[in-house]
Amino acid sequence: MFEFVNDKTLAEYEAFNEGHPYGHFMQSKKWANLKDNWKWEAIVVRGEDGKIVGSLAVLIRNLPHLPWTLMYGCRGPVCDPHDRETMEQLIAGARVLAKKYHAYVLKLDPDVSIEDKQFIEELEHLGFRNATGDGKNFEGIQPNFVFRLDVSGMKNEKVFSAPAPGEAFDISVDDTQGEAAIMHFKTDTRTKVRKAIKRGVKIKLCGKEMMPFFSKMMMETGLRDGFVTRPASYFNKMLDAMGDNARLYMAFYEDKPIAGTLAIYYGDKVWYLYGASANGTKEFDVRKLMPNYLLQWMMIQWALEKGCRIYDFRGVSGDLTPDNPLYGLYRFKKDFNGDLVQFVGEYDLVFNKPVHFAVVHGQSTYRNLRRKRFLKKNAALDTSKPKNLTGDHRGEKKEEPKAEKKTDAKPESK
Repeated sequence: MFEFVNDKTLAEYEAFNEGHPYGHFMQSKKWANLKDNWKWEAIVVRGEDGKIVGSLAVLIRNLPHLPWTLMYGCRGPVCDPHDRETMEQLIAGARVLAKKYHAYVLKLDPDVSIEDKQFIEELEHLGFRNATGDGKNFEGIQPNFVFRLDVSGMKNEKVFSAPAPGEAFDISVDDTQGEAAIMHFKTDTRTKVRKAIKRGVKIKLCGKEMMPFFSKMMMETGLRDGFVTRPASYFNKMLDAMGDNARLYMAFYEDKPIAGTLAIYYGDKVWYLYGASANGTKEFDVRKLMPNYLLQWMMIQWALEKGCRIYDFRGVSGDLTPDNPLYGLYRFKKDFNGDLVQFVGEYDLVFNKPVHFAVVHGQSTYRNLRRKRFLKKNAALDTSKPKNLTGDHRGEKKEEPKAEKKTDAKPESK
């Protein structure tokens, strides 16, 4: 039988989610605290011993000017994907919430590989239908294709512990010799990490004091590559909501910030969530310093320090043809020798077909208008010619100039 999480059971719920192989930070209450314009509810199912065996957290948001809501179980449910009884109970609980909040749909995008055909059959058995097709080019809320690096067998003698505030990580080229993660990278990628160190790039862990710089670089990257970015206030709220589970990494050259990333640690994974780099000038080409390669290596070190199983590079396009404008992003992340993973995609359980039809057919138009407004509004701030105006993919950027066009990953995290 399902039950709803309350203040008394919240800690137990969080511990279950964090400790489960399918657990995800977007299923945590911490992440929900960032999304304060959404309501949050969570459902759990217990086994015969009284312990939680499955959970599903949903974010609930009102449709503008309409008496309906969207229920979104981002990267849920968290359970054995083949446990039909638990799945049925979780969805039964979701149906109760749908009536309470007048939801027109329950949308899921589980952290489950598309190769798991049995799980897809379970979703369809419960009444879900695929909502985004193959989702090759970020048609859904979350990316359907990601690169993941298995770091479970990587061990290092040296631990790159967090430095004192304002201090840079103590790293040298010698530290990369034989290091577990870097030895897994492609040879050219190892060279780029080492070049960044040799050329004097320093990595620091920063707080809100550097957020204006990070936000400015996000804006520059968004204008450069044609996607909508978040304001500094959103990233500050993320640091507050996630606490020690979030890190802002900043790359400096001669004491000037040139690139930055936001990473999330939760359970057995670290995710590369946002990334950006400064435009540079003709006299000062940021890309030649390779800061984003060094930033990736340092975030992977965090995953190793925490004993994680997976480092997640997040989204890439599923269209791997070289003439795809998103191919440069794929090339960059592929250079670290991770595995390309395709998830099952978005699945909708529809409660009101007319409303669902109207929303689905209005989303694409809304996203295009939103992107065009953003680019037009901020065009005066752009100091470089935009490379691509086709995607909304969050600032992860390829550093080396290539013949291929470049752009970035993922529609916004909800």
